Amino acid sequence: MTTDVVVQTREHFIHALSRIARFWGFPKAMGAAYAAIYLSPVPLSLDALAEMVGVTKGGLSPHLRVLERLGIVRREGQLGDRKDYYSADTDFWGALRRILQEREKREFDRALRSVSECLALLDGAPRERQADPLLAFQRERLATMKRFFDGLDRIVSTLLAMDGFRQATFGRLFGGRARTGRKERHA
Repeated sequence: MTTDVVVQTREHFIHALSRIARFWGFPKAMGAAYAAIYLSPVPLSLDALAEMVGVTKGGLSPHLRVLERLGIVRREGQLGDRKDYYSADTDFWGALRRILQEREKREFDRALRSVSECLALLDGAPRERQADPLLAFQRERLATMKRFFDGLDRIVSTLLAMDGFRQATFGRLFGGRARTGRKERHA
């Protein structure tokens, strides 16, 4: 009975993190892989992950490289075994910071650039069109969106700059325990 609940919980969590990953603009399989690794008390091989997540090893491998680059998972070897094994990093603030760093510049810069380009198009309209109510409406809407993106960019930049505000403070704020510097043990 316990095993059924454990498997059911793992599958539900894998599905949930797949949706969350997609929301953040990452592939669903990447979220599923992290979920499986996160809920495993032991490091998982690529073979085990592929079976749990339902994705081929070739399809999963690039996602694991991204998760590793973001510092969300660690690749480790086991003595006498040539396979790579993956374990989860549970430093959520660090993971969020790395994800924001990875996505922030690329996505926000692209969004800001696109909105700025649209505003430039409106500003480049002939002088006689500048008084057009539709042009003025579009300019106001785009300017509002640009202010929003600029503000969001400042918020993310501020969050990233608060790196010293890490685990201990978040632990106190959200009821968790602070890291003691020792590696977490799996109960």
